[in-house]
Amino acid sequence: MIERVRGLLRMAEDPSVTDAESQAFTAKAAELMTRHAIAEAEARAQRGEGVEEISRLDFPVSGVGGHGKARVKALAAIAAAYGCQSAVRGNTSANTDRTLIIIGTVSALDSLRVLLPSITMQMESSARFAAREHVANLRELRNYDRSTLATERNRFYRSFIRAYGTAVAERIREFRARLAEDAQVGSGAGAAEDTPSTGAELVLRTDVDRVREEFARRFPKLRPTRPERTYHRAGYRAGYLRGRNAQLGLETAVGKGGTHSLPGQAAAN
Repeated sequence: MIERVRGLLRMAEDPSVTDAESQAFTAKAAELMTRHAIAEAEARAQRGEGVEEISRLDFPVSGVGGHGKARVKALAAIAAAYGCQSAVRGNTSANTDRTLIIIGTVSALDSLRVLLPSITMQMESSARFAAREHVANLRELRNYDRSTLATERNRFYRSFIRAYGTAVAERIREFRARLAEDAQVGSGAGAAEDTPSTGAELVLRTDVDRVREEFARRFPKLRPTRPERTYHRAGYRAGYLRGRNAQLGLETAVGKGGTHSLPGQAAAN
């Protein structure tokens, strides 16, 4: 299954495919990963095994262009859509690289480990294209100097990335919500309240609380991240629409997994 997912992502990243084809390949890969996690949970429940282990993933985030904070915001939203909690280390200087520390179930982290690099590449590619087009249109309309256009591009780019992540996370939640509904229908609408939870419900509900508790245990003292001050209405709208079109549709109402800034050495715990 993992090799099948990687094959789909390789096709999605192929520069020869159309944008629509790339999004379709990525969406299919994300769907396969989610369904596999649900199937594994159901199999564990049938075998009478315990809940899935909670682990940690350190994901590097580039600070190139001064857009590191926006990238962290986008990727943390996607991680939260998988029921994970995240903290960031190195979220200080504009151009420095960061580490997004993600706490979640093993299956959720496996999905993110495979999908995040591909989603990041597509997000950056879309942002570059949209920002370049936006600046080109401005150059035709008005006689802006180079410095003004550079500032405009950066504001557009950062807002685009944050909105892209928000939109992709929404698609993830919608897909997982549909899976939860399907599980309820499959188990029968008139089931008694004390009916044991299905594997799907285990993934979509119980694990979220366990992840939240484990995150609090590992990182009891965190500073909240400073909000991103840059906001560009056209950039945010373009990024959101592009992220919605990505159709990565996964998660459920798994809570509002947050992003926090680690105080220096705490990230090493």
